Amino acid sequence: MTQPLGITMGDPAGVGPEIVVKLFAEGLPHPAVVFGDVSLLRRAARLLGAAVEIVEIASARDARGGAGRIEVIPVSTLPDDLAYGQIDARAGAAAFAYIDRAITAVQAGEISAIVTAPINKAAMHEAGIDYPGHTEILAKRAGTTDYAMMLANKELRVLLVSIHVPLSEAVRLVTVENELRAIRLAHRAGVQFGIARPRIGVAGLNPHAGEGGAFGTEDDAIIAPAVAIARAEGIAVSGPLSGDTIFMRARMGEFDVVVAQYHDQGLIPVKYLGLDEGVNITVGLPFVRTSVDHGTAFAIAGTGSASAASLRAAVEQAAAMSRGG
Repeated sequence: MTQPLGITMGDPAGVGPEIVVKLFAEGLPHPAVVFGDVSLLRRAARLLGAAVEIVEIASARDARGGAGRIEVIPVSTLPDDLAYGQIDARAGAAAFAYIDRAITAVQAGEISAIVTAPINKAAMHEAGIDYPGHTEILAKRAGTTDYAMMLANKELRVLLVSIHVPLSEAVRLVTVENELRAIRLAHRAGVQFGIARPRIGVAGLNPHAGEGGAFGTEDDAIIAPAVAIARAEGIAVSGPLSGDTIFMRARMGEFDVVVAQYHDQGLIPVKYLGLDEGVNITVGLPFVRTSVDHGTAFAIAGTGSASAASLRAAVEQAAAMSRGG
């Protein structure tokens, strides 16, 4: 069998178990194993009326695949009556454990990439696990500080200079060093997507990219010099460009990747285009990691109405990137 991907089940109280079962029931686009909880996946299958066989395996090396078969590496054993849609420290600890086990597997070469279902940060914090999100967990275990979050769909690819920090801190993180790191990682990601010479557009921090200093000095004093250095390195990069038009320009084909300065600047345009096909990608890790572009959706957890489209897109993207484009 082709080396499988590893899918983490996400927060067990959220929609993670449901969308994992739906993904397998609808037919996998690439072989995969699940790091999760057998009992709760079976509960999700009953909820959905899904005709799937859920099988425990000891490691990804034992996977043999097959239609309608979900092969699970059991990492937690939570009660069947775990409440849907509620913050629970047990669920937070389990969600972290799935990620941790998947990282060990990918580092050992047992899986080709990691695909993650959504976690609930508050539940992890209740369990005493103090990480802002998936990205930071993965980077810590990988031993890298040179990483970034990218959100991608069929129309946009957006990489962020800063991720889960207050807006005031995001402004302080606009440095020449951080801009260069983001531009280089955007170029690297573009190459992973199979683009020989990716065109990078860098969004300005201030309105109209500062408009010559009228609306702030960071664009001219920090971002523009970083763009010039990256261009001298041979990267096809432009900017800083006004944040209110750069995403439209990228959708029209002018740029392959947009570098956004902070979380909401970059994620609002991608998520506005729809969550169903959005994929979250961590760039800069020594392995491929993709994720759904939505949260645990506690409000609909246990209803069976959550879509597996984003998870499917994340699996397809992980498989493509594992192959090098």
